[in-house]
Amino acid sequence: MPRAVPVARHHVQKAMRGWGEPDERVEAAALVMTELVTNAVEHTAGRRIRCRLLRTSGRVRICVWNRGRRHIPALPGPRTPQSPDGPVEGLHGAEGPGPVTCGSEPDGADDGFSLASVAEDGRGLMLVDALATRWGTRTSVSGRLVWADI
Repeated sequence: MPRAVPVARHHVQKAMRGWGEPDERVEAAALVMTELVTNAVEHTAGRRIRCRLLRTSGRVRICVWNRGRRHIPALPGPRTPQSPDGPVEGLHGAEGPGPVTCGSEPDGADDGFSLASVAEDGRGLMLVDALATRWGTRTSVSGRLVWADI
């Protein structure tokens, strides 16, 4: 089943190039599809994963659905990103957790952030959140749908 990951990535690239999408957007969508399919492969007992790519004016929606559950970890919930001036409204809608800020302080002081301090599970969703304009999930008795808009 892990072979599904490069196959899904290739199909996204082929479809989006056929639509005339810019390379940057093609690669962002391919990376998002890679992360979502990888999560589905790792966290499902079933052998069926369905991927769908929908194109509308100004947006491409990536959908990955997996049937059955072995262990589906809780996904990060919506949150309101903070700025120095208070909450930032309207980023990523209510579906995704919003941007994650990391790096050095403006004066060059190290803020102590280390990628090693972030659990390995969830890093892919950080990438999805950074690349997608919004994303979300729907869970049912039969499985989980995860979608992302590029």
